[in-house]
Amino acid sequence: MKIRSLLSTILAAVAALGLAACSEEKKPAAAPAAAPAPAKPEPLKIGFVYVGPVGDAGWTFAHDLGRKAIEARFGDRIKTTYVEKVPEGPDAERVIRDLVAQGNKLVFATSFGFGDSMAKVAKDHPDVFFEHATGFKTAPNLRVYEGRFYEDAYLAGVMAGLMTKTNTLGFVASFPIPEVLRNINAYTLGAQSVNPKVKTKVVWVSAWFDPPKETEAAMSLIDQGADVLLQNTDSTAVLQAAEKRGKYAFGWDSDMSAVAPKAHLGSCVLNWGVYYEKAVGEVLAKTWKTEETKWGIKEGVNDFVKIPEFVPAEVKKKVEEAKAFLVANPGAVFRGPITDNTGKVVLQKDQVADDKWKGEVNFYVKGVEGKVPSGK
Repeated sequence: MKIRSLLSTILAAVAALGLAACSEEKKPAAAPAAAPAPAKPEPLKIGFVYVGPVGDAGWTFAHDLGRKAIEARFGDRIKTTYVEKVPEGPDAERVIRDLVAQGNKLVFATSFGFGDSMAKVAKDHPDVFFEHATGFKTAPNLRVYEGRFYEDAYLAGVMAGLMTKTNTLGFVASFPIPEVLRNINAYTLGAQSVNPKVKTKVVWVSAWFDPPKETEAAMSLIDQGADVLLQNTDSTAVLQAAEKRGKYAFGWDSDMSAVAPKAHLGSCVLNWGVYYEKAVGEVLAKTWKTEETKWGIKEGVNDFVKIPEFVPAEVKKKVEEAKAFLVANPGAVFRGPITDNTGKVVLQKDQVADDKWKGEVNFYVKGVEGKVPSGK
């Protein structure tokens, strides 16, 4: 009996130990400690240098729309800032250096006259990417971009050549650099393509944004018989002056149709967001490389828009046909034979101008009156 009792006790103890072990096995394992969340990458800081005020309704306004487009596209992956009304010269270098000191790793300078300053600062900061609008100097961390603005000017010329009653067009010009001279010549060539009798008068204002000077120049051109005006300046002054005098004109760089609806024949607009999305995307993806980008109507950087209802259908059709040709043949505005206004052949028959030719334009084509001023 004692042995049986002892066995019973031992068996009970073993059973109890087994139950305890099973109980331990059924307990859920402790959850592993949560891994720390990965640190959020710092946003790419991007600085813009503007030659005019963001409210100019023209060139700087268009660039700032492009800045806002990349903010919408990339969200908190980027952080942008801008400095407006920066004079071309020593002040530009100071502003660019300050943007770099603030930690901006991508800097856009948006006017031709910023070129020397960009080249100097880029050399001193090889870890920063620099982009210069309408420039020509490049470096391992500096590249250039521009639109084919002359395509829009050509389309405005087609419209002007068909709408003029005096066969005299006017152009308010900023500085005698190739970019501006190309636009004057393209405007004239477009008009001559539909109206060989056209001639163009030019008034220079030596400024990108100076509404009083632009107004004065527009009035002078109208007094000389011009009844359709285009400009390579940044305000709405020329369009407003044309409406005041009962003449026609165009918007430049942005849609200006609401400013002077009775005078407005169309707007030569810029969509810089197309290029800025490309540039920012390449920096973020670490695929950025030095190159020259020259985009136009085909790529969506520039366009001719808002032809009003009062323009005859046959005129609209001619403009649309010319636009379709430029989409199919980018940059083909300058196709020979082209002569300057002294009779010299500057482009041979059937020759299409290359970028080198376009970058060295220092003349007026046949039909533009006067001489090109020397220097800027």
